[in-house]
Amino acid sequence: MALTARLDLLGGFRLEVDGQPHPVPASARRLLALLAVVHQGRRASRSALAELMRPDSDPARATSTLRSVLWRLPRDRGRALVLGDALEVWLHPELRVDLWEAEVQARALCGGDAPPVDELPDLSLLTQDLLPSWHDEWLSVEQESFRQRRLHALERGADLLCHAGRYHDALSAGLGAVRSEPLRESAHRRVIQVHLAEDNHAEALRQYDHYRRLLASELGLAPSATIRRLVAPLLGRPVDLPVPQE
Repeated sequence: MALTARLDLLGGFRLEVDGQPHPVPASARRLLALLAVVHQGRRASRSALAELMRPDSDPARATSTLRSVLWRLPRDRGRALVLGDALEVWLHPELRVDLWEAEVQARALCGGDAPPVDELPDLSLLTQDLLPSWHDEWLSVEQESFRQRRLHALERGADLLCHAGRYHDALSAGLGAVRSEPLRESAHRRVIQVHLAEDNHAEALRQYDHYRRLLASELGLAPSATIRRLVAPLLGRPVDLPVPQE
């Protein structure tokens, strides 16, 4: 019998089987996340997984814990989410994972040949962090790596959509990056550029002023010359540019 299941890791953990939420014990959640995030669906050594799940335990106890977790994994009408043999385990090949879908989108947007604008997918997957409430040591590098990829992809998407005149979608992508990292200047620049393309000069200045105030409050810094030059023509004079030295 085919497996119809989806594992969501962006914004939080959620498993659906046949379109319905499926409860998962905490230890089993970590196993599913390990297989999906670190191993990306590939086969994983039982011993390596056991060590990651119980780094503070001796190998025998860690292996016993892994066997127990595998036993408690949810099964729907006999359909296992995780398959395995004596040496390795792996996710069921029909299990869909939102992280993998987002990674495909990010690679397509940031690659050398971006897809045509009319083929761009919904970028909402790229607005969520990877398991943001989890603080496992093995996950921290993966979380930051994905965050950077998705922010660059959102900015690239905003550029493509803006150039194609799809300003609403471009603004959504740019604001998605801003919400994810409010101090990221490149994200604010995309939002300002969309407002300028629509001749919404007041909105562009408002976005710039919000960023300028936030940056000064949080870091005691001034915006870069690059973003200041974007809005300088609106006032007919340089905005906050350094005074030339005599």
